[in-house]
Amino acid sequence: MSVKVRIPTPLRKLTLEQELVEVGPGTIGGAITELQTKFPGIRERLVDDAGQVRRFVNIYVNEEDIRFLQNNDTPIRDGDEVSIIPAIAGG
Repeated sequence: MSVKVRIPTPLRKLTLEQELVEVGPGTIGGAITELQTKFPGIRERLVDDAGQVRRFVNIYVNEEDIRFLQNNDTPIRDGDEVSIIPAIAGG
């Protein structure tokens, strides 16, 4: 098994238009590194220079925000689903 990562529409040009991609179990930080290996350029859109998830990007593991878990150290296991959601602002 693997971890499914749901890619938002604005980033799908980097994943060859794939909505779901798979990574191995580990941590969110490891998943981001694996995504970068498979899809160059995606990391810089998800994390800042310090490696922290950008303010305008929300990442969920099984519908739980990683900011309320362990951020980049949040564990992900076989069968988990990770969702990357860009923040939406407006008025």
